[in-house]
Amino acid sequence: MTMIGIIDYGMGNLYSVSKALERLGCPYIVSGDNEELARAGGLILPGVGSFRDAMHILNETGLAAFIRSAAENGTPLLGICLGMQLLFDESEENGPTKGLGLLRGRVVRFPGVTDDGEPYKVPHMGWNQLRFHRPSPLLDGVEEGHVYFVHSYYVVPGDEEVVLASSEYDVDVPAVVGRGHVFGTQFHPEKSGAVGMHILRNYVGIATRRGNG
Repeated sequence: MTMIGIIDYGMGNLYSVSKALERLGCPYIVSGDNEELARAGGLILPGVGSFRDAMHILNETGLAAFIRSAAENGTPLLGICLGMQLLFDESEENGPTKGLGLLRGRVVRFPGVTDDGEPYKVPHMGWNQLRFHRPSPLLDGVEEGHVYFVHSYYVVPGDEEVVLASSEYDVDVPAVVGRGHVFGTQFHPEKSGAVGMHILRNYVGIATRRGNG
């Protein structure tokens, strides 16, 4: 297996992602240093918290430029939860904020009320079932099982072709996205049981195959 670099910018659940990779027997580093991360065969961008705060840190530390460059050079990248949202063009959270722009689309808040005027709980927190839309090596052999979400915002894609799987929470929520070697999961695969671990194993396989290619 290739080494995976978990990007540490102070806003990710690094422990649970690290433990998931340990269970897979996958070597990894946790770092916010560009030179260290550049030695990894694949990158994971976790994220918990505010889009605006996250992008401020990524821009200030130079990590945003590094992530864009790595993705453009073909290094496999997996964004998790907020990390997935950061892959897109912009978010409305706490005012318009530009994202990494690796995928087209914008991040908006759940309305919190149905078309019939019935309120529903925001954030979306709990287990929801995946519905697959198109094949991807990230989803090879994965069942359309339930996965664990915690989020108040969701992606409205600029190109539906990037949506590999979705879930339903009043609106259609892009749950797995991908184009080329750039992937994202709105849910937490490291907290999503066998389905989530299968997706992480597939991602490590993608990074390993590229490293050996």
